[in-house]
Amino acid sequence: MTASTAARIVIAGGGFGGLAVARDLEAALPPGTAQVTLVNEHNFMLYTPFMGAVAGGSLDPRHIAFPLREELPRTRVRLARVEGGDPEQRLLNVRDPQGEPDVLAYDHLVVCLGFVSRTPEVPGLVEHGLGFKTLAEAVALRDRLLRTLERAETIEDPDERASYLSFVVVGAGYAGLAALAEMQAFAADVVQLYPRCQEQGMRWFLVNSRERMISDVPERLARFAEEKLRERGVEIVAQTRVVEVAPDGVRLASGAAIATRTVVWTAGVAPTPVVRRLGLPLDRGGRIVVDECMRVDGHPGIWALGDAAAVPDPARPGEACPPSRQHAVRQAHQMAANLTAATTASGPPGPFTYRTRGVFVDLGRFSAVAVLLRLRMSGFPAWLLTRGYHLKQVPGPRRKISLISDWIVDLFDRDTTELGELGHPITAPAGMDALEPGRPERPAA
Repeated sequence: MTASTAARIVIAGGGFGGLAVARDLEAALPPGTAQVTLVNEHNFMLYTPFMGAVAGGSLDPRHIAFPLREELPRTRVRLARVEGGDPEQRLLNVRDPQGEPDVLAYDHLVVCLGFVSRTPEVPGLVEHGLGFKTLAEAVALRDRLLRTLERAETIEDPDERASYLSFVVVGAGYAGLAALAEMQAFAADVVQLYPRCQEQGMRWFLVNSRERMISDVPERLARFAEEKLRERGVEIVAQTRVVEVAPDGVRLASGAAIATRTVVWTAGVAPTPVVRRLGLPLDRGGRIVVDECMRVDGHPGIWALGDAAAVPDPARPGEACPPSRQHAVRQAHQMAANLTAATTASGPPGPFTYRTRGVFVDLGRFSAVAVLLRLRMSGFPAWLLTRGYHLKQVPGPRRKISLISDWIVDLFDRDTTELGELGHPITAPAGMDALEPGRPERPAA
């Protein structure tokens, strides 16, 4: 088969699902059968279960980001943002980092664009809240904690200082618990460098609109997680919502108020908004409607998986799969098999049949809860199992070694260097000569 007759497969999204589809296609497709292009806004895949560890300073940000070109030597990686599409003409609209628009033609399109944090219409949330979805947000959260301690150390009034030493995390799912557990552990280690802050102490709040946290683990394990957090001094505020976020505090639906300068929002996710501009059928939640084989009805050659697709859940008839890394990767394996069958005419596509086998929730400080098949674990054994599971999922021996090295160093020392200026160099004011690094500014003549 020549390059001109090879099937054009475009994968929109380079997260867990997109990377797994492309990697499986590289292994399964005979040479010359297809031209595979992966479109992603960044040149890496982010291992989101380790986001909390980055916010807590126990992992280097680079060690949870895996360059796509290194992982996919036979795939064309296109750095661009998906902006829409025309399913009738089989065209995908993209825009490159320089802002130039382009159009990609395809024979098969795989949509796996993931999700974004849901931002409800809470007054002040956009202006004063912090998200927890991107690598930049995780680094910003770590820097915010350090800057807050620096500011609190200079304040004379204990009441005002208290607002800087209070931290609120909204949402008791995986992301919320990871952010809270790792940040609190980090703060507990570094607060000894700030005498006033250490003497006054910090307060940590977890606000949850539901009665219990992490609803998809057994109640016994959810209670263990809650008790473990309470032992560490976390104040859990359940069955209430945040109705306003201000620069110096939050107001709850119960009428209570919490004085704070740091609000982390992890309550809920939604499909990436661009899926609404692809011209594909959506369900009430904004996800692309697909059948059990992940085909988009009425649009031959268009497929969807992951958090942006309503893939039927084999374990729960009538419901869609939950938005998890585990499901996205398993869907990707089946997707690659279906695409291979479609491009080589080797058979019909197969249905997605995977059922959840495990749930792992890292609570930091050598504690976790884990469900693996019929096994229910908590505490240190669950923590070891959770670390081992995630380490196994990380691609490449070099990254595994880097993570293990970070974990070992973290046992003895936490780095308190701010990272926010990385990638944002300070430029000299207009009309001035640039100063040499490390040299003091020259006095005026």
